[in-house]
Amino acid sequence: MVRGSCVFLLAGIALAAEVKVLEQIVAKVNGDIITRSELDRQRQTLEAELRQRQVPADQFEAVLKEREKDLLKDQIDQLLLVQKSRELSISVDAEITRQLAQIQQEAKITDPDRFAAFVREQTGMPLEDYKQQMKNQLLTRRVIQQEVGRQINIPKAELQKYYEEHKSKFIRKEQVFLREVFLSIAGKTPQQVAAIEKKAKELVARARKGEKFPELARENSDSDSAKNYGEIGWYKRGELIKPIEDLVFKERRGYVTDPVRLENGFLIIKLEERHEEGQAAFEDVESDIMEQFYMQRMEPKVREFLTKLRTDAFLEIREGYIDTGAAPGKDTAWKDPAQLKPETTTKAEVAKEYRRRLFWMIPMPWGGGYKPPAEVDTSTLGTKDSPAAKK
Repeated sequence: MVRGSCVFLLAGIALAAEVKVLEQIVAKVNGDIITRSELDRQRQTLEAELRQRQVPADQFEAVLKEREKDLLKDQIDQLLLVQKSRELSISVDAEITRQLAQIQQEAKITDPDRFAAFVREQTGMPLEDYKQQMKNQLLTRRVIQQEVGRQINIPKAELQKYYEEHKSKFIRKEQVFLREVFLSIAGKTPQQVAAIEKKAKELVARARKGEKFPELARENSDSDSAKNYGEIGWYKRGELIKPIEDLVFKERRGYVTDPVRLENGFLIIKLEERHEEGQAAFEDVESDIMEQFYMQRMEPKVREFLTKLRTDAFLEIREGYIDTGAAPGKDTAWKDPAQLKPETTTKAEVAKEYRRRLFWMIPMPWGGGYKPPAEVDTSTLGTKDSPAAKK
């Protein structure tokens, strides 16, 4: 009998030795979890971001160490906001469908399988995972906008007072804000070039008759700025190619140029806005001052809101991990690891949890450079790589 028990015990030890912990739960947030591998992936994303920003090598590790302190906080923030969106019955499915259709149209891919392959190539993740990431981003923005942003009210008198006290900040150089339509003739035959020139002239005529220039740019331009409805931004004198500069700096807002023949195509420019040199009027900078005030007040309000969500949440954090956004006085000690299954030991469970949430990829909307939430993110405008700008 003793011998049999020993055999059974040894077999159990051997079986236990073969079990490997493939995943570890770091935090439990209401009905969801955050895993160690998610934090590892988030750290990798942070490293890539710092390299892209060309952080000096002698500062890299120090900057990385400082930033990675907030990785768990960011994960918990994101999870709480998405959970709140469910409570508020916020739906973004229609917006996701619209954005994906727009991406597919821009990529000029009609076949669903090819589009799925394109998304994987561009993002490194399956289409369904990418859709989940988009959903989480939109839900987060909507919650912040609904629960925080709408409560921030800045009286016009306060904006006016700031303007009067800081007038020197609003002295401008002459600038123009432009949109473009660029039709490429690279590799075209003389007959094709003639057809493209005819099309350019037709687009000018349509724009001058009142058709929306942003839509014309979106649908017809061969420039990268087409995805931003032709926007190429603000320019001062000396920043544009000479033929364009000579045209736009002498015209009024709303002016549309004739097609300008360049070496590689035909360029049409619309003068959307202009600032004359000198002191800017309050009305011209009111929205800029509003955004500055809004940003200053939004961040602490968002932090306050997230602290309240933490206070009301069931939140447990494994020993050795720190939530730098912890609510004061909130007990988040890990109390029942056995009951709540702190380890995940099958690949299937790990994969299921990863596909279900994908929070690690989502940028925090309340970090540095935060802008007020919007229905659609249109923060990326045209660049100086535009055909109108100097190379």
